[in-house]
Amino acid sequence: MAQRRYDGPVTPGGIRPPTEAIGESAMYRSILVPVDLDQPSSWQKSLPTAVTLCRHFDAALALVTVVPDWNLMLEAQWSPITFQEFVDVAAARLASLAGSVTDITGVDHHVATGSVYRGVLAVAERIGADLVILSSHRPQMKDYLLGANADRVVRHARCSVFVVRD
Repeated sequence: MAQRRYDGPVTPGGIRPPTEAIGESAMYRSILVPVDLDQPSSWQKSLPTAVTLCRHFDAALALVTVVPDWNLMLEAQWSPITFQEFVDVAAARLASLAGSVTDITGVDHHVATGSVYRGVLAVAERIGADLVILSSHRPQMKDYLLGANADRVVRHARCSVFVVRD
């Protein structure tokens, strides 16, 4: 393979910008941020991080929330609200959050149902995400015994995963 010659500017430390140095497209084209709408800590750090990376790489941003099946079943037993209404409410709340992102345009949003980590992975595959940026709390004993959703996304994702700690 032939070496490419870099003739562009060099930073004061002698470091060449990676995308310009090799003449290739941006590292990330599609970034996905999982969001728990009932836990603002799930996106308070990860969303600004994703916006910064989207601006840097000129990447598309998508948000995903997953409505767990067990939650739907419990609520549906005691409420006249139907399954579709739960999904619609989640979609409206997620659209509102997506609309609050002002630094970039065209933030997409998706609502999945079922297992949280499987829903995140399914949406990542469907949209062709290059990177998933998610927040993770400090592990507690229950996380070691049951396994956290963040851990499962990291282990099973086919793309890169960036975990932002609280």
